[in-house]
Amino acid sequence: MAHPTGDRGRVSSPRPDDAALPGFARRIPFGLMLVVTGAIGWGAAGILILEKLELYRNPDHVTSCDINPWVSCGQVMQTWQSELFGFPNPFIGLVGFTVVITTGMALLAGARFSRWYWAGLQAGLTLGAVFAAWLWSQALFDIYILCLYCMVVWAAMIPLIVLTTVRNLVHGVIPAPAVATRTLAAWVGPIIVLTWIAVAASVFLRFPHVFT
Repeated sequence: MAHPTGDRGRVSSPRPDDAALPGFARRIPFGLMLVVTGAIGWGAAGILILEKLELYRNPDHVTSCDINPWVSCGQVMQTWQSELFGFPNPFIGLVGFTVVITTGMALLAGARFSRWYWAGLQAGLTLGAVFAAWLWSQALFDIYILCLYCMVVWAAMIPLIVLTTVRNLVHGVIPAPAVATRTLAAWVGPIIVLTWIAVAASVFLRFPHVFT
């Protein structure tokens, strides 16, 4: 018997053929998305860790994105928000994005994951997105300094959380009315683009002097 929606443990309906799914929700395209967004986020987190370690060694170190008083990873790294759990935040990103990349590579190799795995990935990415949104708010309204590599992580998190959430809706991991699922699947591209634009606009409006 085929496993429903690519998730073991449910027998109410057969697994939909890849051809019947929206393009982004198919195994290969979705795996590629995980690998690309995961690699971008992992690279940015890795650079931040290297810069932080250099600051530990040399407090006078000028980081590679210390551009001016308003765009400075080094100054952001001196704030309490950069070590919310007692260690540098990028370590969380490094581990999280490693899981994302590994999942994407497994999908490209033909793996099929159980429903519990997708639910766990959804929970982890949702927490990551909430954390990224909090860091965004702190950068704009409390610290009032931008970190370029942090913004790269924000940019990678947007398609990652949106596409994973809608993928899980399409595959039945997250129960939702069929009409809502179809609507979100049809508009997933504009949702991502509009979110990028909204974040970029918030940065521009908060730091107009940096751009003008």
